[in-house]
Amino acid sequence: MIKNTLRSLLTSPQPKDVSVIHPVSRPFLPLLVATGMTLLLLSGCTSNDNASVPSDTSAQQPASPEEATAMDEQQAPDASTAEQTNDPITLERIPDALLAGQTKQVYAQFTPEFQQDITEQQLAATTKQVLQNIKAFTPLGKPQDMNGSTIHQWLSDTGKIGLIAAVNDHGQISGMTMKAVETFPDTDSKLTRTTYHLPFDGDWFVFWGGNNVMQNYHYEVPEQRYAYDFIQMKDGVSYSGDPKLNKSYYAFGQPALAPADGKVVSIVNDIPDNEPVGKMNPDQPAGNMVVIQHGDEYSTLAHLEKGSVIVKKGDMVKRGQKVGNVGNSGNSSEAHMHFQVSDHADLFKGRAIAIRWPDGMKPLKGETVHNNP
Repeated sequence: MIKNTLRSLLTSPQPKDVSVIHPVSRPFLPLLVATGMTLLLLSGCTSNDNASVPSDTSAQQPASPEEATAMDEQQAPDASTAEQTNDPITLERIPDALLAGQTKQVYAQFTPEFQQDITEQQLAATTKQVLQNIKAFTPLGKPQDMNGSTIHQWLSDTGKIGLIAAVNDHGQISGMTMKAVETFPDTDSKLTRTTYHLPFDGDWFVFWGGNNVMQNYHYEVPEQRYAYDFIQMKDGVSYSGDPKLNKSYYAFGQPALAPADGKVVSIVNDIPDNEPVGKMNPDQPAGNMVVIQHGDEYSTLAHLEKGSVIVKKGDMVKRGQKVGNVGNSGNSSEAHMHFQVSDHADLFKGRAIAIRWPDGMKPLKGETVHNNP
């Protein structure tokens, strides 16, 4: 998907949705305590109730506002130990302010929409719990501009917690998340047998891609661990015109191409594209899609435009052959290409496989990639 969620991977604390990107007006949604040691702000695109969810018992999510309030009273930093002032917190100082318990100042800079989704007390209690034993954060990569917001990332000195914050053009914090950072080197190094090419032509921006949750929202869920989300952008913006309309997005309607020779084993072609943009369809998470078999591997192109699929089950396709158009169907909040390779034809029954790209290419979040036919 492409949504701006800070509450969870999906719309719940369980990472059911896993392909993500951010919509136009609010690149990150509300901040809530999600599964384990995570405060999530991104929501995913393809999901399933049976998808595996990593567990972490070191932090617990309040089951209700009442429980959250009780936890707030027990865990919120004491004013005597955390200096609270009215001075604005600069973007660079957000991690230090949170570590110092200056949640009042940080919360004051949340957008009104963000404040509707989390209370100051919840922020204080959650950060105190999640940031235990952390003394500092280090910037991770360069800030990323996207649809009027700038996204910043930091990694804790322990290497186990990542912090992401989105700041709008007015200097307000529109989203924030803290995530447990875990890697899986054994599967990271096992690449697909087939070499796959990018499933589109032209220049595309890697919104999610990489072998950690900071670069790739899908990474913590085995079924989609090595999935990618690609969008098209011009001058740091993914659309032109009315942001509520699919046709305004550069990616919408672009040709979706077979990434390698193979046999079509499944298609979906009748799911409406989500409009206004930002509306999502979690009941049919992958939306319209094409699944292609390549020996014992299966590539999936998801969230395609309704009625655009031009192949049928059983068709043999060649690399670079058009199979449909990029769309915004399913659990998607903005037109984009969700692409992955799995060991099973059913997206939710198999495991994602790290993709072998041509010439040693390794697309990573924040990069622009180009398909050379």
